[in-house]
Amino acid sequence: MAASLKTVLTETLGCRFPVVQTAMGWVADAKLTAATGNAGGFGFLAGATIEPGKVEATILDVKARTSSPFGVNFHMFQPNAEEVLEAVIRHKVRAVSYGRGPDARTIKRLKDAGVICMPTVGALKHAVKAVELGADIVTVQGGEGGGHTGAVPTTILLPQVLDAVKVPVVAAGGFSDGRGLVAALAWGAAGIAMGTRFLLTKDSPVPMSSLQRYLKTKDPTEIKVSTAVDGLPQRFIENEELKRLEAMSLPARLAMSAKYARHWGKEAGLGPLAMVKLGLKLMSGDEGGFRQTVMAANLPTLVQRGVVAGDPVNGLLPSGQVAARIDRLESCEELIARIVSEAQERLAALAALRLETVDTGRAN
Repeated sequence: MAASLKTVLTETLGCRFPVVQTAMGWVADAKLTAATGNAGGFGFLAGATIEPGKVEATILDVKARTSSPFGVNFHMFQPNAEEVLEAVIRHKVRAVSYGRGPDARTIKRLKDAGVICMPTVGALKHAVKAVELGADIVTVQGGEGGGHTGAVPTTILLPQVLDAVKVPVVAAGGFSDGRGLVAALAWGAAGIAMGTRFLLTKDSPVPMSSLQRYLKTKDPTEIKVSTAVDGLPQRFIENEELKRLEAMSLPARLAMSAKYARHWGKEAGLGPLAMVKLGLKLMSGDEGGFRQTVMAANLPTLVQRGVVAGDPVNGLLPSGQVAARIDRLESCEELIARIVSEAQERLAALAALRLETVDTGRAN
């Protein structure tokens, strides 16, 4: 493996290779985050799904496993958002990732503490807004990506954003190998971010029963976008649970969500008043609305069932379309080494190309 593959991303984040592991909820744990860093990439810990009271211990767990820098993600709607912010600043975490929740004041607080702000966006206008609010780097996820996603493919969205902002841009949505890395660099990106590819590694905490369901999916059209879970477009492996949700009436889904919300609130230590306040906060967001707010509890319950409990039939399996191209599990070390090797081969092949002037025979 090469000593490094430098871009502005590696220089800013302090990693050897411009490969980022995204903060997949309940998947990007301390082990996976550290394994990514030890392999030369940059890992994000899924801070948005860490239970209240356990954020600091989890950050220290990552630090015990690696000396490499890493990041933590969060969103302002989680009950322990302040706990995450305080821990990130106190332990001098290199970077944070987030959606559109933090305001300019919160972002400035992080930047003043030396934390790099690196939001993930799925639309051009959101990228522009993120930079206006103070983002240092922007990760752009095209519609091929997993979980909540937009409608514009990476091949269109990435050059749009590159033309519109003056900060480094990281490409996400559809990447899994060295060819993709070189393609992103050729567009002008500073590196790539991958979620599904890191989920499907030997360092992933996802049980083998669910990993096998991912590996068996070979048709990209079976990794579909649905609004049946929480009212917002999300991409999942099409399975029995997703089909059941899509066949349910809206009243039935809302009733199911209310039940899950009560259970989630109890586990999070939130009383009725705190739940009402959180609901109002959700409704005031960019994607707010009664339906989305009530149905929001569906996601954590069903995703945990799929990727934590290992039930690929009755749980949900968030996934990018790139899962259809993945046929084996590798360690993070093997994965990043292969990506770098493939990238070097492609870069060498491109360097060998020569532009030749063709004489058309016409007079000047």
